[in-house]
Amino acid sequence: MFMTFDFVNLAYLIAAVLFILGLKGLTHPRSAVRGNLYGAVAMLIAVVVTLVDQELLNLPVLIGGMAGGAAIGAVFALTIKMTAMPQLVGLFNGFGGGASVLVAAAALIQAVGIISGAGAGGLDLQISISTVLSAIIGAVTFTGSVVAFAKLQGLVTEQPVRYRGEQIVKILVGGLTVAVAVLVILDPADMSLFWVLAGIAGLLGLLLVVPIGGADMPIVIALLNSYSGLAAAATGFVLSNTILIISGSLVGASGIILTQIMCKAMNRSLANVLFGGMGAIPEKASTDDIYAGKTKSTNADEVAMILKIARRVVFVPGYGMAVARAQSAVRQLTEAMEADGITVEFGIHPVAGRMPGHMNVLLAEEAISYDKLKEMDQINPTFKNTDVTIVIGANDVVNPSAREAGGPISGMPILDVDQSRTVVVIKRSLSPGFAGIPNPLFTFDNTLMLFGDGKKAVDDLVQAYKEA
Repeated sequence: MFMTFDFVNLAYLIAAVLFILGLKGLTHPRSAVRGNLYGAVAMLIAVVVTLVDQELLNLPVLIGGMAGGAAIGAVFALTIKMTAMPQLVGLFNGFGGGASVLVAAAALIQAVGIISGAGAGGLDLQISISTVLSAIIGAVTFTGSVVAFAKLQGLVTEQPVRYRGEQIVKILVGGLTVAVAVLVILDPADMSLFWVLAGIAGLLGLLLVVPIGGADMPIVIALLNSYSGLAAAATGFVLSNTILIISGSLVGASGIILTQIMCKAMNRSLANVLFGGMGAIPEKASTDDIYAGKTKSTNADEVAMILKIARRVVFVPGYGMAVARAQSAVRQLTEAMEADGITVEFGIHPVAGRMPGHMNVLLAEEAISYDKLKEMDQINPTFKNTDVTIVIGANDVVNPSAREAGGPISGMPILDVDQSRTVVVIKRSLSPGFAGIPNPLFTFDNTLMLFGDGKKAVDDLVQAYKEA
């Protein structure tokens, strides 16, 4: 080895600390940029030290790789829309899983000496098992993430794809995956078995995500993120690389924790997610029976007058706000009301939008103080003392049907906006949310519907408020 063992471990320790500090920094917008930098520096240290240690460092190749990666990252950063960020994250998860499969394959080829013709000869059991786990988890992550990306991007239906006997099919494919994995461990020199294993595991990933609907994608993205970390950790065992094990474990653990938070926010168990029990096709209720003649439309001038006499206003944003790019107008309205001494806060549901923290990022980009962004448990007790709640682009997370038994979202914790004195819902139409069910909130006596594009509606509100 080119480097001493102690120096390599010290460098890996520094990288591991930076990874942890990076994750900690990502918990708050003020420190998020610094957290990203910590993570990038940690990865650079890990890559360079590993290459030097293995006597594989080639500066032109390293610089070329960094330049190429930076260029690709810059293109994504400059061109991707915030509304498309969830599917981009899902795709990145898939890249990580796919990379784990390829690295495991390369390590297995090297270990058994296929390239040199040395034969398998007593392959270490750790390498065999780690390679198998890396292949399975990586392949499941790759295909599952591709399906999640396709659903969020609108390339395939966002609705759950269910069929008779689907659970039996998953069990059979899962059992076949385990059986082929055992064969790979027994005969690691047969690379055809490895690729068969990767293919079957990829099919399992597809089968696990296809039955899940768009409403549950935040949980899926968090779970796949955890899978990508576990795949990386397994690859670390294959390569006997300490920092890869540490970084993969950090990603896997944080992903699992986030998944549990999302499950709690949607009243779903982790087992329900793992075995694809989510996304049941909702029963179609008649919107005519629920909405006909019961909704009250309003306009910007009327809402502006209500806001003028309010003392406390709460915004509840959802994915529709991101689609309409209305966050800038929301900030302008917030500033106008605060100039008149009105208290303004934002109620953020854990799964508002299409990924965890989606709304937080959108609002933070508009320099809206993070102190004004309140989590569901914080904001819910205050709705009784709220004069006006403005729901913009949110639907299922404020649907009172969740309090009733027997429905698709029964038991899901929601924002109790209906307890406010007045609720203004800004929405293009009465169309349902991801859950595919009507929202009785739209018919409540204290609810006013402001129909139209989110950005235009709030722009009109800003103008009407200033003129009121």
